[in-house]
Amino acid sequence: MTISHFSIEYDAINHQNTFTNGDTIKGRIIVVASKETKIQTLTLIAKGKGEAHSSDEDSTFSVNEKYYTIRQEILGEARQDGFHEARVGSIAQGRNVFPFSFKIPDRDMPSSIKSSLCRIVHKLKAELKQSMKLPKKADTYFTFVSKPAVAIPGLMTPQHGCKQTSINLGSGTVSMDVHTDKMGYKQGEALHIRIEILNQSTRLVTPTVMFFRKETSFGNGYQSIAEKKLLQMEAQPVASGRTETVIKRIPIPRRLPPSVLNCCMFTLEYKLKVYLDIKYKIDQGVIIPIVVLPGIQEQPTPAACEGEASGNPYRPTRSSTPQSLEPPPSYEALYPSK
Repeated sequence: MTISHFSIEYDAINHQNTFTNGDTIKGRIIVVASKETKIQTLTLIAKGKGEAHSSDEDSTFSVNEKYYTIRQEILGEARQDGFHEARVGSIAQGRNVFPFSFKIPDRDMPSSIKSSLCRIVHKLKAELKQSMKLPKKADTYFTFVSKPAVAIPGLMTPQHGCKQTSINLGSGTVSMDVHTDKMGYKQGEALHIRIEILNQSTRLVTPTVMFFRKETSFGNGYQSIAEKKLLQMEAQPVASGRTETVIKRIPIPRRLPPSVLNCCMFTLEYKLKVYLDIKYKIDQGVIIPIVVLPGIQEQPTPAACEGEASGNPYRPTRSSTPQSLEPPPSYEALYPSK
């Protein structure tokens, strides 16, 4: 075997090791050969694609989207050979490093995500072709985070919801107003909630706050929905005839996936639900949409970007096989329920 090692790697541009629209990814393809070897082509392929499916057996579907496919010929010279054009080149004995530079298309695309209903990936692939041999392939996945959708109406304006609940058997009513300072919160920010309660009933009521996420996939005229509670907390009970104002603060984990609202086959939404726990009464509560935005990307210092000679600590390890995009830790693991 003349090719003993074949891999591809790239350099990180921030501490989070993420990329966004219009960023340039620089890296290298590494080929180790036991002797001088002729090849036809050495090609870099960059791809962004997604797949969404259903979780309901009664409405099974699977749909795919392609966001871009870009090819770069790294090595190989054109040669006309009768009826077709081939490409020929050679690599030297030992370790060969072929640098590349790839610019992510600067257009609206969904972020990388792996969930129960959808998988969106962005990857770099290297392919080496030799005459009369099977191609050698290596790829690595990178995390793409779409730029915040600042065009969402009301993203940075205060949000408000209200509800009046009538208690059974003429036991009075309870009024509740829920306020947040805005709709959009960056990863790492805190969500501030103000709850105003007027208890004109004979019952004791307990304000309860729940933060959950909702995934929806679409395809072939169907849709599939999966919801997960991320956090739930209770406030002190409000006695009959009392008016109380409750203040709550929910930290948004830095590793919580941003909202996905720019994909035709899948959405990832977050919602805040505030309801009253009342004995013998089910309260539907107030639901306020929350948009989780990407946090500020911390850039490495110039000293950390001097390259291989200085040992760039932000360079990820090379990969010759696909890597699974593991989901972030659960909200419960980061912030245990109170």
